[in-house]
Amino acid sequence: MYKVTETTKAPAAIGPYSQAISCNGILYCSGQIPISPETGAVCGDNIEDQTKQVISNIKAILDANGIGFENVIKTTCYLADMDDFDKFNAIYAEAFVSKPARSCVAVKTLPKKVLCEIEVLAVLENSGK
Repeated sequence: MYKVTETTKAPAAIGPYSQAISCNGILYCSGQIPISPETGAVCGDNIEDQTKQVISNIKAILDANGIGFENVIKTTCYLADMDDFDKFNAIYAEAFVSKPARSCVAVKTLPKKVLCEIEVLAVLENSGK
């Protein structure tokens, strides 16, 4: 059927959803925002710091499933301001070196008025591509 991911190394869900669900060899991660798993507070007040925290949260969910960024096959990125695109992209590129498929859009408002959110899809095993 499916398996729910729950790790204390990533923020707990702030609504009626899970951190991630795995099914049929794919990990479906809920969008991650720059929340500290330790405090529950938003981390950073600029796009660089917030992007780093989002990536840290994604890493914790991937780690909890025994995989890494190389297993990510698709990301969807949400920015509160497209003027942050270049700064966001520079930090994003450091983690997502395998260059998964991606969509990146600007949105009017994100939860807790953060500057960015990223959701990922990943394969649970290295399948040789």
